[in-house]
Amino acid sequence: MYGADWCRDCIRTKKQLNELGVNYRYIDLVQEPDAASEAQNISGRTNIPVVVYPDGSHQVEPLNSDVEAKLRELHLIG
Repeated sequence: MYGADWCRDCIRTKKQLNELGVNYRYIDLVQEPDAASEAQNISGRTNIPVVVYPDGSHQVEPLNSDVEAKLRELHLIG
């Protein structure tokens, strides 16, 4: 997940992933500003968060319901 701690959607998505017990890597774009171009290359946008899934798909600024649906589709949560 690409995000920043000042971003409310990023905070919400991180909280959801933590509560669901999903292992993920958080790339803080404030601490790693060069990673912003990676996130933009993945999504084609400058919006965050960008959540990248093990199947190579991604979501930008996803709703909690979208994240949960994708995690269920990938059998990462029950």
